[in-house]
Amino acid sequence: MAIKGNSADGRTRSSIQIFIVIGLCCFFYILGAWQRSGFGKGDSIAQAITKSNADCDVASNLNFETHHGGETESIDEVDSSPKVFEPCKAQYTDYTPCQDQKRAMTFPRENMNYRERHCPPDEEKLHCLIPAPNGYVTPFPWPKSRDYVPYANAPYKALTVEKAIQNWIQYEGNVFRFPGGGTQFPQGADKYIDHLASLIPIDNGKVRTALDTGCGVASLGAYLWSRKVITMSFAPRDSHEAQVQFALERGVPAVIGVLGTIRMPYPSRAFDMAHCSRCLIPWGANGGIYLKEVDRVLRNGGYWVLSGPPINWRTNYKAWQRPKEELQEEQRSIEEVAKLLCWEKRYEKGEIAIWQKSTNPESCQDRLDNSQANVCEASDADNVWYKKMDGCITPYPDEVSGGELKPFPERLYAAPPRISSGSVPGVSIDSYEEDNNKWKKHVNAYKKVNKLLDTGRYRNIMDMNSGLGSFAAAIESPKLWTMNVVPTIAERSTLGVIYERGLIGIYHDWCEAFSTYPRTYDLIHANGLFSLYKDKCEFEDILLEMDRILRPEGAVIFRDNVDLLIKVQKLVSGMRWDAKMVDHEDGPLVPEKILFAVKKYWVVDGSNSTSSSQ
Repeated sequence: MAIKGNSADGRTRSSIQIFIVIGLCCFFYILGAWQRSGFGKGDSIAQAITKSNADCDVASNLNFETHHGGETESIDEVDSSPKVFEPCKAQYTDYTPCQDQKRAMTFPRENMNYRERHCPPDEEKLHCLIPAPNGYVTPFPWPKSRDYVPYANAPYKALTVEKAIQNWIQYEGNVFRFPGGGTQFPQGADKYIDHLASLIPIDNGKVRTALDTGCGVASLGAYLWSRKVITMSFAPRDSHEAQVQFALERGVPAVIGVLGTIRMPYPSRAFDMAHCSRCLIPWGANGGIYLKEVDRVLRNGGYWVLSGPPINWRTNYKAWQRPKEELQEEQRSIEEVAKLLCWEKRYEKGEIAIWQKSTNPESCQDRLDNSQANVCEASDADNVWYKKMDGCITPYPDEVSGGELKPFPERLYAAPPRISSGSVPGVSIDSYEEDNNKWKKHVNAYKKVNKLLDTGRYRNIMDMNSGLGSFAAAIESPKLWTMNVVPTIAERSTLGVIYERGLIGIYHDWCEAFSTYPRTYDLIHANGLFSLYKDKCEFEDILLEMDRILRPEGAVIFRDNVDLLIKVQKLVSGMRWDAKMVDHEDGPLVPEKILFAVKKYWVVDGSNSTSSSQ
């Protein structure tokens, strides 16, 4: 009896144990699925572990401070030795691949074609690290950088002589000083802007985005910043050596560019104001093709300011050393094209004239009846990458672009008209708001790792795959600005949305070099970039370009699939970068990871070799 009873108890216990094991398996399966979804409380444990990782490991492994903060630990070992990239020769210190002077001279000079982008073929690309000049130092923080640039960072004195009487730039000891003058405002940009503000609503947030064509050293953009106006300045790389380089060293948004034969790399209806201060662009020539291009990027109701020739030619033709008949014809041509574009002249006095673009097509009926009004295809307005200007007039959108823009800063998070009108396929107001919330969360996580993000340490920031601009919105501050890049191969053309938020940006293909000088950005953000360019071009080329435009001791934040980031981490370990990978904010089970990196400080020395100090 006793033996029989024990056998029954044993079977009962075995059944209970099996039941418990099955129950535990089900429980952990459900818990794992719940955690993977990002909603479970188990995820908070993963977040706590990730936070510990970020606060301890990453902060100790990466030094975000400037100038030689001490040795950092090496990155995680990989299966094979990484490729080591050697420094380029000293002659390439200021190399701009797509605006190389020697290559430019092989292209036609007609319509400034030779000053446009002409990138090297694959077999001519450099596969080395662009060195910083000997003596290079971290630029001054904003706002001091507006007025002073270390001489060693851009050692070119030509403009101090050529533009001496115009108060552009002065050389003082080991720094350049920028008094804020310009060809048309020798008394200073502030006084000039005060005058414009009495004629244009600059100070109330309605004018937020501006375009300065032929910007010089970008003093207009530098001083508009204090009025909460962000300016996209551009000028060619020409005999005025380093003017765009000076602008970026000052902490002012700028790119190398020219109005030549192809469209500007900006979307339609992007800018509240466009400006030309003796920019030497033949506005009335070629049927007004350049004015028509400005009209394309000028927002409805936006302003065009022309300061200098040919305005007030009757008084100044002798000082300008040009025949008065030529200047008279130039102004007549401008007036004729402006009328064709339905621009209304709001002001002309002295050497300044201001036109305003019409706000709707109904006020422009005369243009529809004009035989010279060749209207472009509406769907073609944002097709700009290497797209030839053809002299047609960009039509007004069929819809009223989703309503009026809010003044800045309300504009930053208000629903952009392009989204509220349904003009961006696959993006609704709800998904736009979700994107904003997601990037606020991401940026908060970034700040726990790199605690210098919002301290003013990083002034010039680039987002290489900016989407709706929500990263830039989340970090927006008077201490910094973001160049939002929308890749030409992106699924959606969202750059128009970015401008409607009161931010700036540019179209670009990352299989080519960016239109800037070396060492012009303090921090680079690359979200999903390598997923986008997988099988499109070599990761090595993209990373070498990032290294070229990143300042010594600058930082990079990669966010991408872990498999791709492992490849990226291996490559950057051979580029004199320190890097550390961390988990996604929602825990280690999420395949998307974040790779933080810092470029080491090193410079070229006089013997074409390099020296470094960490």
